[in-house]
Amino acid sequence: MLRDLVLYLPDGREIVCVDRLTIEAGTATLVSGPSGSGKSTLFRAISGIWPYGRGTIDRPAGATIMLLPQRPYVPSGTLKTAVAYPSVEGVYSDQAVRQALELARLAPLVLEIDSEDNWAQRLSGGEQQRLAIARAILNKPDWLFLDEATSALDEKLEAEIYCMLTEVLPNTTIVSIGHRSTLIARHRRHIEMEPGQAGIFEPTPKFPRRADSMVEGDKFIRSVPLRG
Repeated sequence: MLRDLVLYLPDGREIVCVDRLTIEAGTATLVSGPSGSGKSTLFRAISGIWPYGRGTIDRPAGATIMLLPQRPYVPSGTLKTAVAYPSVEGVYSDQAVRQALELARLAPLVLEIDSEDNWAQRLSGGEQQRLAIARAILNKPDWLFLDEATSALDEKLEAEIYCMLTEVLPNTTIVSIGHRSTLIARHRRHIEMEPGQAGIFEPTPKFPRRADSMVEGDKFIRSVPLRG
């Protein structure tokens, strides 16, 4: 739940204002809006990596959160190292890494998990995004924030990835940033970033048309105050 939240840019300009908003556990949610409306900033604040702002972000107690950006970081070294990041290489078995690559539609790379290369240069943008998806499959977070993390994929492959994530990570709540209208069908809830007073953007629920409410039994006890 977000309460009385105002997010700034590093230069002090206010970009996002949230009076009260709940992102519901178990409900796939799409966040859309024009470029520069603060979508990525909002995701970073929820993930705990955006320090500029004030207000309160209540996160589910003990929940794990993973944020996949549009351009994921891909370290050099073995492919296992690149897939395991930010964990160390030995955390996951070779079998688990290979399975994650296959599920992420990167089957041609399965036999190269011990190969060393500059993977950021070798892999295309779409392949790098799918490698990050493989990380999410291995990590199994409670909350997965996809910040245009499938934008380099064609619509058919993007749909396959979303269907796969729903099946493979049934206990993960997916929250996405995206511009394609086809993504609406992949989510149960839609939040639009709309300009409010003085051009400050506000996340506005579009569907389903009901008041924001916390899921019955979902206990939020970890409050993260932001103080600008």
